[in-house]
Amino acid sequence: MKQIIICILIFLFSTVHVYSAVMEGGVSKTGAGNFSRVVDNATNLPVSGAKVSLPKENYTTFSDSAGAFSLDANIKNPTIMSVEKEGYRPFSLTIDAKTAAKPIVVGIEKSNIQDVIISSEMFHLGDDNYSETSANSSEFKGKSIGPFYSKTFRIAASALSKKNYLVIGSIIGIDTLLARKMKQNSIVNSFSSAPEVYFNGSKIAEIQLNGDGQRIKIPNHLLRPGQLNEITIKTGHNLKQTAYIDYDDIEFMNLTIQSE
Repeated sequence: MKQIIICILIFLFSTVHVYSAVMEGGVSKTGAGNFSRVVDNATNLPVSGAKVSLPKENYTTFSDSAGAFSLDANIKNPTIMSVEKEGYRPFSLTIDAKTAAKPIVVGIEKSNIQDVIISSEMFHLGDDNYSETSANSSEFKGKSIGPFYSKTFRIAASALSKKNYLVIGSIIGIDTLLARKMKQNSIVNSFSSAPEVYFNGSKIAEIQLNGDGQRIKIPNHLLRPGQLNEITIKTGHNLKQTAYIDYDDIEFMNLTIQSE
């Protein structure tokens, strides 16, 4: 299985008159084609009936029998594109007008028996109090559900013999000091603590940067096969605000547990 890179880099080079960026399981590489399409990551064969959506734009389409699809949406600011198909791992990518103007080839990976799709929805955490200079704030779609998200699920006993990862398809809005240094936002005078990820009550990660395909290793001793397991994501808060708790507004989508 290919290693998924947290910060996706798209390299384009001249091969033919039309260029396309190929996104494979969270890793992008260059490729050529004359239309956008969804393919099987292992076989490169077209995947028909894949749901391709832009949640912020309320836009949804499906790939045809040749795996082809078209993004007939007016994309001005960066936005999240999601691809879903039964039997495959959900995939999402933050795209912009420049990316959408070129044919996109998305290679999606088949799921395995240990995989758990926690949710393919988009969630907004925080207090709906954020600045236009916040990271990716123009992409925000929904209202906040509060400062944290929790979901219970079951996992197969066979996962204990595998390496297991929580994969976050896309996450935006993080305003940590590192995100500010990486110029992911234009905030000048403040920054937030990092969102925290908990598995069955134990903290397993802090998320410092916005990005796609973020993978978090789950220690196997925390797994509870045959019982309910719980994943919790807590947003950070403004470390420069002491009069009250000013939660950092973030959005994320496509949460899965993937086993290797």
